[in-house]
Amino acid sequence: MWFKHSLKGKLSLLLIIAIVFPLLGAGVVSYRIASNLTEKIEKQSGMNTLRQLSDKLDFIINDIETMSVFIIGQRNIQSYLGSDRADISLYSQNVAFLLNLASSKPYISNITIASGRGYPALSNTTVLYSGLPRLLEAKTADYNPAQKWWTPLYENQTTDDGIKRVFSLVRPIRSTDKFQPLGELAISVDVDEVQEMLQDAAWNANGRLWLVNQENRIMSSQTGEGLNMPLGQSLPGLGELRGTEGVLNITRGQESNTLLYYTLPSLNWKLVGVIPTRIYTAQNEYVLTLTAVAIGVAALLAGALVLYFTAWVTRPLTKLARKLKDVSPGDPVKQFEVRSTDEIGMVLHSYNQLGERIERLKSQLQLNEAKKKEADIQALQAQIHPHFLYNTLSSIHWIALMNKDRQVAEMVGALGDFLRFSLNDGKEFCSVEQEVAHAQNYVRIMSKRFQDKFDSTFLIDPKIQERTMLKLLLQPLIENSIMHGLKKKQGKGSVFVHAELRGEGMSFVVEDTGVGMDEEKLLHLRSLLLAGEAGEQQRSGSSDSGYGLSSVHRRLKLHYGSGAGLHIESEPEGGTRISFTIPVLEG
Repeated sequence: MWFKHSLKGKLSLLLIIAIVFPLLGAGVVSYRIASNLTEKIEKQSGMNTLRQLSDKLDFIINDIETMSVFIIGQRNIQSYLGSDRADISLYSQNVAFLLNLASSKPYISNITIASGRGYPALSNTTVLYSGLPRLLEAKTADYNPAQKWWTPLYENQTTDDGIKRVFSLVRPIRSTDKFQPLGELAISVDVDEVQEMLQDAAWNANGRLWLVNQENRIMSSQTGEGLNMPLGQSLPGLGELRGTEGVLNITRGQESNTLLYYTLPSLNWKLVGVIPTRIYTAQNEYVLTLTAVAIGVAALLAGALVLYFTAWVTRPLTKLARKLKDVSPGDPVKQFEVRSTDEIGMVLHSYNQLGERIERLKSQLQLNEAKKKEADIQALQAQIHPHFLYNTLSSIHWIALMNKDRQVAEMVGALGDFLRFSLNDGKEFCSVEQEVAHAQNYVRIMSKRFQDKFDSTFLIDPKIQERTMLKLLLQPLIENSIMHGLKKKQGKGSVFVHAELRGEGMSFVVEDTGVGMDEEKLLHLRSLLLAGEAGEQQRSGSSDSGYGLSSVHRRLKLHYGSGAGLHIESEPEGGTRISFTIPVLEG
């Protein structure tokens, strides 16, 4: 009841709502922005780490590939592999060369050159066991001896390092002069060195980091676990990592995580990292608490100020309401004395003007009632005249029939039907069947006037006969075809009227075989239609056709919207085609 009868209560409540809700909305938006920003920064930092790692690994890959080209091009290597017999001197020189070369690259486990002629293999260290031959036999579908290939993980055992997990660049060696196969070069990368790079990458301590090959098998990891196993075993439910980089949300156990991946430009291998979502959600909780406290304090302060200012503003209105409460509606409107120029004074001044306006409206209402009665009488008289005209034409029709003058009877009958439909008791809409019958009556009248000048054909889809449309659309188009197309034609012409259902609309076409028009006149006629849309069309003796078509075009636009309207096509001595499409209306 207090809210219902108190303006102050309404204003207070509504203003508090108007202030508190935007505050809450601003708080929610601020919290979401801060949360998204925290998450974005964490993801961006992780992606930058992956890019830096990618640059380091790309340097190693490119360095090894450059080194392989350098080794293959060495004269001593070519001489040893291409000689007719094994040369112990060249063997010693090449081993020393490979030893010096490998010692300068800590990430290289060993370099091995196998001779195609069965000579002792060249290597920077003694290889006690190598898993490479078995790997090449198992990967015949992926390995092409004529091309370079980066292998999956396998184990090597050497005298210097013992058992090591490595992956290698394997490529063929050909002679530099005859390009004949001489042997095979394998440069192995120490996985422990790659693991050390991953450990030094400053990745989140609670996250995980992997290097996987194109088969999504783990080549290296921070902890050294899961090597050569599918990444899906460490991350169950992981789908395909599409594109060169991306961010995904995954679940490991009961914990939500963010997965980031980046593809090495030199190989189709990927660096994959996982960050627990709780890392940045913990920061979001602090932002949420701070936002809630700020909004609560602001809402309390705003509520207190609203109550105070509402009471101060509504005090004069309360006094005014008490004075107006005793005013009776049946009494003459009282004039109040205006003592102030503020909003309250403006209300009183407007009230005084309203009283004067009411008195003037009473007098004007009485005058309008008298004029309305007079207009009703005139409308009744006007309604009598069409009936008199119909009766007169009917009498002429029967006199012509009695005198056996069938042409006159037919023409008068068609004229009577034509006028009756044109007036149609003031109705704007009719059925398609009525509109076509009206057009046919007009054609009958004009065919009597211009005997043997034209033929007419009406092709109307039976499905639209009972549909509703705006009346008096076809007759002006037929009149334009007869008066401006067929009348000027030498010899007999034809006018065709087509109507059919197309989807959700009805399409109407009026086409003639008259003289047509050139492009300049066609453009002028189209401009008249556009001018008619803007309300600028002025009827003149030289543009009757444009006026009639513009009237139809404007009525179509007004009743059916901007999608309706006339479309005119014509060629000199090729006739004219005018069409329009209107939606199917019900009722």
